[in-house]
Amino acid sequence: MSTISYKIMDNGVVRDMTTDERAVEDAKNTAWNNASGDRKLTQIKKIRNQKLQETDFYALSDVTMSDAMSTYRQALRDIPQDYTTEDEYDLLLARETDKLQSNYGQLTHSIWSKP
Repeated sequence: MSTISYKIMDNGVVRDMTTDERAVEDAKNTAWNNASGDRKLTQIKKIRNQKLQETDFYALSDVTMSDAMSTYRQALRDIPQDYTTEDEYDLLLARETDKLQSNYGQLTHSIWSKP
């Protein structure tokens, strides 16, 4: 069984961490890992808000919004209540990975596609 080696730079010298330093480091790592879903949801909300902003002009009083656009905008607003797990967040944040595709790097989940 392998053990984790905890090292720290102290006044230019690399040394093993003390038990207390290990506990602090472990607590920081645990907190970071536990907040992963929150960070993803923040990123999703930022993308969602950008997509809504791009289509705000459809909501002006002198523009007739199609039912499809209205449904699309509502689906974007409903993301936080309709997608609640980290696995679902991962699906929402998935991007095209094939560099040969014209949409390389773009979000692939259907919710992001404008009608």
